[in-house]
Amino acid sequence: MDMPVTSLTPRPEVKHYRALFISDIHLGTKACQAAAFLEFLKTVETDKIYLVGDIVDFWRLGRGIHWPQVHNDVLQKLLRRARKGTELIVIPGNHDEVLRDYCGSTFGAIRVERDTIHEAADGKRYLVMHGDEFDVVVRYAKWIAFLGDGAYNFALWINTHFNTMRRWFGLPYWSLSAYLKHKVKRAVNYIGEFEAALVQEAARRGTQGVICGHIHHAAKRQIGEMTYINTGDWVESCTAVAETQAGTFEIIRWTPAISGVRSQAFPDEELEAAA
Repeated sequence: MDMPVTSLTPRPEVKHYRALFISDIHLGTKACQAAAFLEFLKTVETDKIYLVGDIVDFWRLGRGIHWPQVHNDVLQKLLRRARKGTELIVIPGNHDEVLRDYCGSTFGAIRVERDTIHEAADGKRYLVMHGDEFDVVVRYAKWIAFLGDGAYNFALWINTHFNTMRRWFGLPYWSLSAYLKHKVKRAVNYIGEFEAALVQEAARRGTQGVICGHIHHAAKRQIGEMTYINTGDWVESCTAVAETQAGTFEIIRWTPAISGVRSQAFPDEELEAAA
Protein backbone atom coordinates (compact mmCIF):
# COMPACT_ATOMS: atom_id res chain seq x y z
CA MET A 1 0.00 0.00 0.00
CA ASP A 2 1.38 3.42 -0.92
CA MET A 3 2.09 5.64 2.05
CA PRO A 4 1.26 9.35 1.92
CA VAL A 5 4.58 11.19 2.21
CA THR A 6 5.14 14.90 2.70
CA SER A 7 8.57 16.03 1.50
CA LEU A 8 10.03 19.30 2.72
CA THR A 9 12.81 21.41 1.24
CA PRO A 10 15.90 22.44 3.24
CA ARG A 11 13.94 25.59 4.25
CA PRO A 12 10.47 24.13 4.74
CA GLU A 13 7.30 25.87 5.70
CA VAL A 14 6.57 25.65 9.42
CA LYS A 15 3.82 23.16 10.25
CA HIS A 16 1.65 23.50 13.37
CA TYR A 17 0.83 20.39 15.38
CA ARG A 18 -1.34 19.90 18.40
CA ALA A 19 1.33 17.90 20.26
CA LEU A 20 4.85 16.66 19.62
CA PHE A 21 6.43 13.57 21.23
CA ILE A 22 10.23 13.24 21.31
CA SER A 23 12.49 10.78 23.09
CA ASP A 24 16.02 9.41 23.22
CA ILE A 25 17.99 12.45 22.09
CA HIS A 26 20.88 11.33 24.32
CA LEU A 27 22.50 14.71 24.77
CA GLY A 28 25.99 14.23 26.17
CA THR A 29 26.95 11.49 23.70
CA LYS A 30 28.97 11.82 20.52
CA ALA A 31 26.30 9.90 18.61
CA CYS A 32 23.57 12.45 19.43
CA GLN A 33 22.33 14.17 16.27
CA ALA A 34 21.67 17.48 18.01
CA ALA A 35 22.18 19.64 14.91
CA ALA A 36 19.59 17.63 12.98
CA PHE A 37 17.17 17.95 15.90
CA LEU A 38 17.58 21.74 15.94
CA GLU A 39 16.89 21.89 12.20
CA PHE A 40 13.77 19.79 12.73
CA LEU A 41 12.49 22.09 15.49
CA LYS A 42 12.65 25.03 13.07
CA THR A 43 9.97 23.35 10.94
CA VAL A 44 7.36 22.69 13.66
CA GLU A 45 5.21 24.65 16.07
CA THR A 46 3.12 22.89 18.68
CA ASP A 47 0.95 23.52 21.73
CA LYS A 48 2.60 20.76 23.76
CA ILE A 49 5.95 18.99 23.68
CA TYR A 50 6.33 15.67 25.47
CA LEU A 51 9.97 14.76 26.16
CA VAL A 52 9.56 11.02 26.60
CA GLY A 53 12.83 10.13 28.33
CA ASP A 54 16.58 9.85 27.72
CA ILE A 55 16.89 13.46 26.64
CA VAL A 56 20.19 13.83 28.51
CA ASP A 57 22.38 10.72 28.81
CA PHE A 58 23.66 10.84 32.38
CA TRP A 59 25.02 7.28 32.03
CA ARG A 60 27.48 8.50 29.40
CA LEU A 61 28.24 11.78 31.20
CA GLY A 62 29.15 9.75 34.27
CA ARG A 63 31.97 8.14 32.28
CA GLY A 64 33.30 11.33 30.67
CA ILE A 65 32.07 14.76 29.66
CA HIS A 66 31.11 15.38 26.05
CA TRP A 67 28.99 18.51 25.80
CA PRO A 68 29.51 20.68 22.70
CA GLN A 69 27.70 23.99 22.27
CA VAL A 70 25.05 22.43 20.02
CA HIS A 71 23.87 20.30 22.96
CA ASN A 72 23.42 23.49 24.98
CA ASP A 73 21.53 24.94 22.03
CA VAL A 74 19.02 22.07 22.12
CA LEU A 75 18.17 22.68 25.79
CA GLN A 76 18.01 26.44 25.26
CA LYS A 77 15.69 26.01 22.28
CA LEU A 78 13.32 23.79 24.29
CA LEU A 79 13.37 26.20 27.24
CA ARG A 80 12.66 29.10 24.86
CA ARG A 81 9.61 27.25 23.57
CA ALA A 82 8.39 26.87 27.16
CA ARG A 83 8.93 30.58 27.87
CA LYS A 84 6.87 31.43 24.79
CA GLY A 85 3.89 29.40 26.00
CA THR A 86 4.49 25.83 24.79
CA GLU A 87 3.60 23.34 27.51
CA LEU A 88 6.64 21.12 28.13
CA ILE A 89 6.07 17.74 29.80
CA VAL A 90 9.26 15.93 30.84
CA ILE A 91 9.04 12.17 31.44
CA PRO A 92 12.46 10.87 32.56
CA GLY A 93 13.87 7.64 31.13
CA ASN A 94 16.47 5.23 32.42
CA HIS A 95 19.42 7.29 31.10
CA ASP A 96 18.14 10.45 32.81
CA GLU A 97 16.50 8.72 35.76
CA VAL A 98 18.05 11.24 38.18
CA LEU A 99 15.23 13.56 37.10
CA ARG A 100 12.69 11.12 38.54
CA ASP A 101 13.37 12.67 41.93
CA TYR A 102 11.49 15.72 40.60
CA CYS A 103 8.41 13.90 39.30
CA GLY A 104 5.29 15.80 40.26
CA SER A 105 7.11 19.14 40.20
CA THR A 106 6.25 22.12 38.00
CA PHE A 107 8.71 24.78 36.89
CA GLY A 108 6.75 27.48 35.06
CA ALA A 109 5.46 25.85 31.86
CA ILE A 110 7.61 22.75 32.47
CA ARG A 111 6.08 19.75 34.22
CA VAL A 112 8.01 16.63 35.29
CA GLU A 113 5.97 13.42 35.47
CA ARG A 114 6.75 9.72 35.91
CA ASP A 115 4.16 9.11 33.19
CA THR A 116 1.03 10.91 32.06
CA ILE A 117 -2.17 10.64 30.03
CA HIS A 118 -2.51 12.55 26.76
CA GLU A 119 -6.02 13.21 25.45
CA ALA A 120 -6.07 13.54 21.68
CA ALA A 121 -8.34 15.86 19.72
CA ASP A 122 -10.74 12.97 19.03
CA GLY A 123 -11.12 12.22 22.75
CA LYS A 124 -8.97 9.08 22.80
CA ARG A 125 -6.57 8.80 25.72
CA TYR A 126 -2.97 7.61 25.48
CA LEU A 127 -0.61 6.54 28.24
CA VAL A 128 2.71 8.37 27.73
CA MET A 129 5.78 6.80 29.33
CA HIS A 130 9.41 6.09 28.49
CA GLY A 131 8.96 2.33 28.72
CA ASP A 132 12.11 1.11 30.46
CA GLU A 133 9.93 -0.18 33.30
CA PHE A 134 8.83 -2.94 30.92
CA ASP A 135 12.31 -3.82 29.67
CA VAL A 136 13.25 -6.90 31.69
CA VAL A 137 16.97 -6.31 31.17
CA VAL A 138 16.84 -2.76 32.55
CA ARG A 139 14.48 -3.71 35.36
CA TYR A 140 16.04 -6.92 36.67
CA ALA A 141 19.66 -6.98 35.41
CA LYS A 142 20.86 -3.40 35.22
CA TRP A 143 24.52 -4.45 34.91
CA ILE A 144 23.64 -6.20 31.64
CA ALA A 145 22.00 -2.98 30.44
CA PHE A 146 25.22 -1.05 31.17
CA LEU A 147 27.24 -3.71 29.36
CA GLY A 148 24.88 -3.54 26.40
CA ASP A 149 25.11 0.25 26.45
CA GLY A 150 28.89 0.00 26.05
CA ALA A 151 28.62 -2.39 23.11
CA TYR A 152 25.94 -0.20 21.57
CA ASN A 153 28.14 2.89 21.79
CA PHE A 154 31.03 0.97 20.22
CA ALA A 155 28.73 0.09 17.32
CA LEU A 156 27.81 3.76 17.02
CA TRP A 157 31.53 4.68 16.92
CA ILE A 158 32.06 2.25 14.05
CA ASN A 159 28.93 3.63 12.42
CA THR A 160 30.31 7.20 12.50
CA HIS A 161 33.49 6.23 10.64
CA PHE A 162 31.54 4.02 8.24
CA ASN A 163 29.31 6.94 7.26
CA THR A 164 32.32 9.26 6.88
CA MET A 165 33.55 6.95 4.12
CA ARG A 166 30.05 6.85 2.59
CA ARG A 167 30.04 10.65 2.39
CA TRP A 168 33.38 10.56 0.55
CA PHE A 169 31.64 8.54 -2.16
CA GLY A 170 28.55 10.77 -2.17
CA LEU A 171 26.34 8.15 -0.52
CA PRO A 172 23.57 9.01 1.97
CA TYR A 173 23.62 8.23 5.69
CA TRP A 174 22.96 4.60 6.64
CA SER A 175 22.80 3.34 10.21
CA LEU A 176 24.86 0.17 10.62
CA SER A 177 24.18 0.05 14.36
CA ALA A 178 20.43 0.35 13.84
CA TYR A 179 20.52 -2.42 11.24
CA LEU A 180 22.44 -4.79 13.55
CA LYS A 181 20.25 -3.96 16.55
CA HIS A 182 17.10 -4.49 14.52
CA LYS A 183 18.25 -7.93 13.36
CA VAL A 184 19.28 -9.10 16.84
CA LYS A 185 16.14 -7.85 18.55
CA ARG A 186 13.96 -9.47 15.92
CA ALA A 187 15.75 -12.77 16.53
CA VAL A 188 14.98 -12.76 20.26
CA ASN A 189 11.51 -11.26 19.80
CA TYR A 190 12.48 -8.43 22.12
CA ILE A 191 10.46 -5.74 20.40
CA GLY A 192 7.27 -7.79 20.28
CA GLU A 193 7.44 -8.58 24.00
CA PHE A 194 8.15 -4.94 24.84
CA GLU A 195 5.20 -3.72 22.77
CA ALA A 196 2.84 -6.31 24.26
CA ALA A 197 3.81 -5.36 27.82
CA LEU A 198 3.21 -1.64 27.23
CA VAL A 199 -0.10 -2.22 25.49
CA GLN A 200 -1.26 -4.35 28.43
CA GLU A 201 -0.31 -1.58 30.85
CA ALA A 202 -2.14 1.02 28.76
CA ALA A 203 -5.25 -1.17 28.74
CA ARG A 204 -4.99 -1.62 32.51
CA ARG A 205 -4.92 2.17 32.89
CA GLY A 206 -8.13 2.46 30.85
CA THR A 207 -6.57 4.21 27.85
CA GLN A 208 -6.88 3.50 24.13
CA GLY A 209 -3.15 3.37 23.43
CA VAL A 210 0.41 4.04 24.53
CA ILE A 211 3.13 6.44 23.34
CA CYS A 212 6.65 5.51 24.43
CA GLY A 213 10.35 5.52 23.54
CA HIS A 214 13.30 3.57 24.96
CA ILE A 215 13.98 0.95 22.26
CA HIS A 216 14.88 3.40 19.45
CA HIS A 217 12.40 1.75 17.10
CA ALA A 218 9.84 4.14 15.63
CA ALA A 219 6.47 2.49 15.04
CA LYS A 220 2.74 3.07 14.89
CA ARG A 221 0.44 0.06 14.78
CA GLN A 222 -2.75 -1.46 16.12
CA ILE A 223 -2.36 -4.32 18.58
CA GLY A 224 -5.85 -5.66 19.05
CA GLU A 225 -8.00 -2.68 20.03
CA MET A 226 -5.01 -0.71 21.32
CA THR A 227 -2.74 1.74 19.46
CA TYR A 228 0.99 1.34 20.02
CA ILE A 229 3.22 4.31 19.10
CA ASN A 230 6.98 4.57 19.59
CA THR A 231 8.77 7.87 19.01
CA GLY A 232 12.10 6.35 17.90
CA ASP A 233 15.25 8.38 18.64
CA TRP A 234 17.69 11.15 17.67
CA VAL A 235 20.80 8.97 17.61
CA GLU A 236 20.13 6.78 14.59
CA SER A 237 16.73 7.21 12.98
CA CYS A 238 15.95 10.88 13.85
CA THR A 239 12.22 10.39 14.33
CA ALA A 240 9.43 12.09 16.26
CA VAL A 241 5.69 11.61 16.65
CA ALA A 242 3.23 14.44 16.08
CA GLU A 243 -0.51 14.77 16.64
CA THR A 244 -2.28 16.80 13.98
CA GLN A 245 -5.10 19.21 14.73
CA ALA A 246 -7.51 16.48 13.58
CA GLY A 247 -6.23 14.05 16.23
CA THR A 248 -4.27 11.73 13.93
CA PHE A 249 -0.69 10.74 14.72
CA GLU A 250 2.25 10.93 12.32
CA ILE A 251 5.71 9.48 12.58
CA ILE A 252 8.12 12.06 11.18
CA ARG A 253 11.51 10.93 10.00
CA TRP A 254 14.11 13.68 9.67
CA THR A 255 16.95 12.62 7.41
CA PRO A 256 20.24 14.54 7.48
CA ALA A 257 21.10 14.81 3.77
CA ILE A 258 24.37 15.62 2.03
CA SER A 259 22.99 18.94 0.77
CA GLY A 260 20.48 20.06 3.36
CA VAL A 261 17.85 18.21 5.35
CA ARG A 262 14.58 16.63 4.36
CA SER A 263 11.58 15.40 6.29
CA GLN A 264 9.01 12.73 5.56
CA ALA A 265 5.76 12.17 7.42
CA PHE A 266 4.28 8.69 7.58
CA PRO A 267 0.82 9.08 9.12
CA ASP A 268 -0.39 5.49 9.09
CA GLU A 269 2.52 3.08 8.80
CA GLU A 270 5.33 1.65 10.86
CA LEU A 271 8.79 2.95 9.99
CA GLU A 272 10.55 -0.38 9.61
CA ALA A 273 13.42 1.28 7.76
CA ALA A 274 14.02 3.65 10.64
CA ALA A 275 14.79 0.82 13.02
